Amino acid sequence: RGLVLGLDYVQCNAEALPFPDNSFDLDTIALGLRNVTDKDAGLREMYRVLKVGGQARVLEFSEVTADWFKPIYDFHSFKILPKLGKLFANDSDSYQYLAESIRKHPPQDELKAMMGQAGFERCHYKNLTGGIVS
Repeated sequence: RGLVLGLDYVQCNAEALPFPDNSFDLDTIALGLRNVTDKDAGLREMYRVLKVGGQARVLEFSEVTADWFKPIYDFHSFKILPKLGKLFANDSDSYQYLAESIRKHPPQDELKAMMGQAGFERCHYKNLTGGIVS
């Protein structure tokens, strides 16, 4: 059950959404696309369930844009974050996976192209926090 009244929450496979075509005005995914095995299939499904004129919003970890910040971000991601995970959650592996999955996720321009191939039009992105997310 969700905290917002009037919304139905569904847990499902992003690569095979259980909704008819043209069901939604808006679909979103936040910090989850990098965990979808077949990202192309997931994006095609997002497009399929959108109504004509609908919008999709993807918030995802992405490629850091400032060259000077990349080594700092890498050090934090691979050296500090797993240790914090071990200290606070007794789980360094999940935080190591987080750092690795972020690096394997397509960078901004590649994801934008993938969205276009899935059928989306007028795709664009905005880098936030120096490209850590977009």
